[in-house]
Amino acid sequence: MDIYLIAVGNRMPGWIQQGYQEYARRISGELNLKLVEIAPGSRGKNADIARTLQAEGDRMLKAIPKGCRVIALEVDGRAWSTRQLARKLGGWLEAGSDLALLVGGPEGLSESCRQRADGQWSLSPLTLPHPLVRVVISEQIYRALSLLRNHPYHRG
Repeated sequence: MDIYLIAVGNRMPGWIQQGYQEYARRISGELNLKLVEIAPGSRGKNADIARTLQAEGDRMLKAIPKGCRVIALEVDGRAWSTRQLARKLGGWLEAGSDLALLVGGPEGLSESCRQRADGQWSLSPLTLPHPLVRVVISEQIYRALSLLRNHPYHRG
């Protein structure tokens, strides 16, 4: 199974890249976490933010591989405990279809991305820096997989 983390933003700080890559490496095997970076639109002084958001959304939707279940990362989405995420991950693995996780830019996701999503997941009611979300998602997927496989990483 492949999980595509489709995220707006590029040129991340080294510590973000290292954190994400560490957990993506640990996950690889029966499950592969693949980062797809979407170039952010212009957010200059006179930028048309609505148009920028829609263009980012269009690029995200085009990046979703065929047959993927799509989950939008949204602050108003459903919060899952680690055990709930592990159960969901187990179901996704059994179903055999790939998964796309959509992470928007500073203004979030376009309406078209939210409409395309099969579900919405909230990591926290807090607003997290978008680069950090990559690290949190990769760690939580690793933790959920560890729980499914009775690996000692998750001791909660």
